[in-house]
Amino acid sequence: MGNLYWVYLVLPFWFGLVLNTLSQENSDSDVYIVTLKQAPLSHSYQGFNNGSTSVRLNKLYKPRHELFLPLPATFLYLNRNDSRSHQRSSSYISRVHDSLLKKALKGEKYMKLYSYRYLINGFSVLITPQQADMLSRRQEVANVVLDFPVRTATTYTPQFLGLPKGVWPRDGGYETAGEGIVIGFIDTGIDPTHSSFADDVSDHTYPVPDHFSGICEVTRDFPSGSCNRKLVGARHFAASAITRGVFNSSQDYASPLDGDGHGTHTASVAAGNHGIPVMVAGHYFGNASGMAPRSHIAVYKALYKSFGGFAADVVAAIDQAAQDGVDIISLSITPNRRPPGIATFFNPIDMALLSAVKSGIFVVQAAGNTGPSPKSMSSFSPWIFTVGAASHDRVYSNSIVLGNNLTIPGVGLASGTCSNEMYTLISAVHALSNETTLANDMYVGECQDPSNFDRELIQGNLLICSYSIRFVLGLSTVKQALQTAKNLSAAGVVFCMDPFVIGFQLNPTPLNMPGIIIPSTNDSKILLQYYNSSLERDGFTKKIVRFGAVASISGGLEANYSVSAPKVMYYSARGPDPEDGFLDNADIMKPNLVAPGNSIWAAWSTLGMESVEFQGESFAMMSGTSMAAPHIAGLSALIKQKFPHFSPAAIASALSTTASLYDKNGSPIMAQRAYMNPDLNQSPATPFDMGNGFVNASSALDPGLIFESTYEDYMSFLCGINGSIPIVFNYTGQNCHLYNSTVTAADLNLPSVTIARLNRSQTVGRSLTNIAGNETYRVDWTAPFGVSMNVTPSHFFIAMGEKQFLNITFNATTNDSTASFGRIRLVGNGGHNLNIPLSVIVKLY
Repeated sequence: MGNLYWVYLVLPFWFGLVLNTLSQENSDSDVYIVTLKQAPLSHSYQGFNNGSTSVRLNKLYKPRHELFLPLPATFLYLNRNDSRSHQRSSSYISRVHDSLLKKALKGEKYMKLYSYRYLINGFSVLITPQQADMLSRRQEVANVVLDFPVRTATTYTPQFLGLPKGVWPRDGGYETAGEGIVIGFIDTGIDPTHSSFADDVSDHTYPVPDHFSGICEVTRDFPSGSCNRKLVGARHFAASAITRGVFNSSQDYASPLDGDGHGTHTASVAAGNHGIPVMVAGHYFGNASGMAPRSHIAVYKALYKSFGGFAADVVAAIDQAAQDGVDIISLSITPNRRPPGIATFFNPIDMALLSAVKSGIFVVQAAGNTGPSPKSMSSFSPWIFTVGAASHDRVYSNSIVLGNNLTIPGVGLASGTCSNEMYTLISAVHALSNETTLANDMYVGECQDPSNFDRELIQGNLLICSYSIRFVLGLSTVKQALQTAKNLSAAGVVFCMDPFVIGFQLNPTPLNMPGIIIPSTNDSKILLQYYNSSLERDGFTKKIVRFGAVASISGGLEANYSVSAPKVMYYSARGPDPEDGFLDNADIMKPNLVAPGNSIWAAWSTLGMESVEFQGESFAMMSGTSMAAPHIAGLSALIKQKFPHFSPAAIASALSTTASLYDKNGSPIMAQRAYMNPDLNQSPATPFDMGNGFVNASSALDPGLIFESTYEDYMSFLCGINGSIPIVFNYTGQNCHLYNSTVTAADLNLPSVTIARLNRSQTVGRSLTNIAGNETYRVDWTAPFGVSMNVTPSHFFIAMGEKQFLNITFNATTNDSTASFGRIRLVGNGGHNLNIPLSVIVKLY
């Protein structure tokens, strides 16, 4: 044990020492991702996802394979009979990488960070641009790409999605929902001590799936025993970050431990245990559950609090997850910029995910939080299932009633003041101690230091504090203001929004005493006008002699379920899908659909720093497409459990074609169109806002017909992009002459049709496979504006297991460059109904 501890302490020092030496001697060094022409192991060995793989975790007890390493390392384990040969193959490929670097760089200094062996054959290495050029000219090398940064983009949502009554009971209830499925999370790690990830919450047996072969790193802050039958694997990847000198071990942790909170949150949304009490700031908010509470979790930490992440580390994490045998990969991350080159699809992350899909892994990615402007999408490729964020119908609202009988709405997960009692309002700037002046501290109104105030004035009253831009930046905190109010014995706190904080959208914030945050600058101005008009001042000295404004706070702990939902949130990234850096439109529908992503309660790391207001809490309420994606990851686990032989495309089809177009009141789903006052700026959602619609969990488990696509289809599409032949070869090692390069994106067998440029007329086809009983379907459609269309056949009978081909012809009837939308509906006499969204952008008549 002493030697292992020595490795933990010394290896990071040695690693950093080498990097510092390299940086001093080669100040222009950077990380490059190099791919070789030889195919990766996944292109040679197939079937590890079909149950044939080895057991590296004891089926009934905790993992017996734990890795004591502070830095990333990669291993390959396949089925028992072949594991030795595959390990030899993996080791051989690493030696080939080392040999190539020695030959190409001829004694020059460099540092290899990772060998990628499973999904792509290549490595990442710290070198100079001149050395990168030397590598690119080697015959064995296919591609050299500069590394790039990436970033991170529930108690009630199971009920809102109909899981307890409509989905879970079909196969044994929540105690079996998702069992046998492993979801891999590429994120900020996990808090292994959280009850959402315990494996002893039920008497139901809980074996680790045979097909999973992952390991659990052991470090000082992620000790032995952190993994179990629920959390079946955990690793971290940070070599690229360390080479850049941005890794902060005191915040980021060289282990799978989550120092941010984001990864713990997303993992519990998808697969957290059922029935875990949510206690925040001393208040109870119900019981939490993941979408697939019996699914297993494997964590591949590649993002960090202090800097985000880098593609080289993310690709290593994806590669390892695929080797380990995960069934689903969930990425609540997006690139910081659009990938350069002839198409957005050609980047190391998306191409690694294409190989993952080839291996049978369903890939879910957040759309990004860059909405609501068009073409703001940050997830590009058709083999990736892209998820936007929508609201659900649970909201927490708070209000303050003023002495002039005016009620002002606000937010704040807080109790109210005593009923039927009014309290005096006192502004922090009017309650300063004798030693404090505004000239000494211009931020004193933010209530961050109790020593600045007169306790006798504030005691028993409502303290008014300013919510300035410093709260948004994290320089001041609500938590510290509350502590100030408590120290001064205030009856409660009222935060008024500073007029310079324009358009900031505030999530409900936990308050451990009566309080409210008024997010509207206009409402804040109204309250302050009432307050100032109620002050009585000495006629000579102008000093305040009486505080006349009074108010009571109603409290915001009770949820309200009366609002219309879902609606697409303003921040959710929108289509059309940008095909390249010139923002040309791709013939691909993005997002694929939307799911709950706003105000989501889920597990939180007690060390989490992403939201300062939830520091030290075990649950947090967060919003973003990062929260929407794991909802789909969990629901896809339920589909995979019911249909174990479904391909990734079949799972995507089941989710897409059954999605809802209407809110809970039967009205069309709306989309927010502006960052400021989003509820006042909304209109009916289009496919570029919500894809196929809002996920319908119950219907997705009985889709009737599915659209199937294969790796070969995606390769044909890539080969059909102008100028792509050498790039496809560089990434995959495969020649485009093996594929039908006349296939365009519009020809892909997707459950949607997008045509970026309709030049007079175009016909596309779609093939459907019946996975249900014999059924007769009627085909209806609504054409996009400026387009006439026809679908044949208009009726068809299809037996179980058979296929049906649809021909869809579009004809432009006008010259127009504004996107228009339509829909095809397949209505079956057996109760199955499918919707296929249509989008046509430029129309040339």
